[in-house]
Amino acid sequence: MLTQEQVAQYHRDGYVVPDFRLPAETLEAIRTDHTRLVNNHPEFRNYCPTVLAYDLAFLNYVRIPTVLDMVEQVIGEDFALWNSSFFAKPAHDGQATPWHQDGEYWPLRPLATCTVWIAVDAATPDNGCLRLIPGSHKAKTLWQHRTNSAPDLTLNQELLPSEFAKENAVDLVLESGQMSLHDIYMVHGSEANHSPQPRRGMTLRYFPTTSVFDRALATERALAGNFLDHKDRTLFLMRGVDRSQANDFRLRW
Repeated sequence: MLTQEQVAQYHRDGYVVPDFRLPAETLEAIRTDHTRLVNNHPEFRNYCPTVLAYDLAFLNYVRIPTVLDMVEQVIGEDFALWNSSFFAKPAHDGQATPWHQDGEYWPLRPLATCTVWIAVDAATPDNGCLRLIPGSHKAKTLWQHRTNSAPDLTLNQELLPSEFAKENAVDLVLESGQMSLHDIYMVHGSEANHSPQPRRGMTLRYFPTTSVFDRALATERALAGNFLDHKDRTLFLMRGVDRSQANDFRLRW
């Protein structure tokens, strides 16, 4: 569970690193599942935008009770999971992720998601750890993005340099098994991995059910930005009820 000070930090800075960490056997299971995923789908060597669409074994990790307890502390008792992705950054040639806000891609209205970012390997500045701009979520505004389709990037929407102060960035250094929680408006990115150490990270995306996952908007946003259409995501109610009474929880896979 998060302490009161950690909950306050999440709302103040837009992110927090809990004291909790995954046990070694869980990490090994994630690595095994990820290796199978990449063997079956080599195109996901660097980045898989939605692991659950290809291997439901990853559902084992979205329901960890302590993780759900912490998510509940920051977004409330009624919430669902709408996606899980994998940023794998292999050794020597792992791709960079441009500076961005997650809400630029996601069809939730109102925009609201707590992302749990799990360090499957140790994440350091050398192997391309996540970098964040503390407090950049506070305005609850999506700053101006542009399309960058460079082949060495995991995502194609990047913030204009004029929209944020890169000098305020902090490195999110995590040991294997540690995790962070961050807000949907958080400005973040990461450098390429040229080190001999891989930097695998798995994300779990939880949203309060006072928001609606808008499938028509998913297609509209994808066409506008030339990125993946999220309309076919299966939503999984994790705790409580659907407060909006408008979310569609039918299985898509």
